[in-house]
Amino acid sequence: MIAELHKKKHRRQGGPTRILGIESSCDETAAAIVEDGRHLIATSLSSSQQIHAQYGGVVPEVAAREHAMAILPVVESVLRQSSLALDDVDGIAVTQGPGLLGALLVGVTFAKTLGMALDIPVVGVHHLEAHLYANALEEALEFPALGLLVSGGHTSLLLWHDYLHWDVLGETRDDAAGEAFDKGSRILGAAYPGGPEIERLARQARHRSLRLPIADLGDTLDFSFSGVKTATKSLWEIHSDEAEEVAYALQQAVVKALVKNLERALDSYPVRHIYLAGGVSANQALRDSVRHLGEKRNIKIHIPRIEYCTDNAAMVAAIGYHRMREGKFLDIFEGPVATLPLG
Repeated sequence: MIAELHKKKHRRQGGPTRILGIESSCDETAAAIVEDGRHLIATSLSSSQQIHAQYGGVVPEVAAREHAMAILPVVESVLRQSSLALDDVDGIAVTQGPGLLGALLVGVTFAKTLGMALDIPVVGVHHLEAHLYANALEEALEFPALGLLVSGGHTSLLLWHDYLHWDVLGETRDDAAGEAFDKGSRILGAAYPGGPEIERLARQARHRSLRLPIADLGDTLDFSFSGVKTATKSLWEIHSDEAEEVAYALQQAVVKALVKNLERALDSYPVRHIYLAGGVSANQALRDSVRHLGEKRNIKIHIPRIEYCTDNAAMVAAIGYHRMREGKFLDIFEGPVATLPLG
């Protein structure tokens, strides 16, 4: 790959637009090549999740080190898979934020350096917005729509007008849905990450009679999950021999809170499409509940395949295609942004 940078080739003209996507916001280093914002050509991912599991969560310094070691191999991997050369790439899209600053710095620095060497444009991508574009890898996007973003660090409800235009209808006031699962998993003495563990335990629940409260925030479409974490701890102290039942109660409380606001949003914004995205959208109970809502309201529900729910570079390349078409290039002096609001 490095030697290829020294080759002087005539860049191809016409044909599909190929975007190299790079993701390094947390504990997964990923690269992908996507054509025209929809067609995945190749993808590669290196996860440091097992390393962080021994600490019970992501350690920023360790994550940055792992990204630095993995980023070149994952890019080389997608080039081999696709049988493409660097000269066949038309642009680079990289996660600019939000995320861990050191981790983001690795990806952004690599992308800008590679873009300068190849003389191709680089666009910075919002990590949460990119999650919605995982749906574009399944089928063409349709607007207007509601978007529900649920991940380990973020929970947001959006009114999606067009490819790069949306309004934020509601956000979490404290903890995110994924944080509630992670904390609940630690309370129950289960492994990290918490989402898959809570789902695994919940599937084994037999009685399913325990209940946890859902925050009442009045007329807003905001979310709050800090209270359910505290309630989970109290419930566990009483039912410490019923991990499966407590996990089921936690999962139900989180899912009901999400779907409740989604249904209330439909009352004010009667769209025909709902897009689910983010790591927590891999939870089967949530997927089933949103699909049930779609059947009840006669609305089309769009949910990515499991492998596209968690962090990946294909979604980064997909939204990067649209940002590139609008000329939203990353300035040479722009760097990563750890805290980056939606919109």
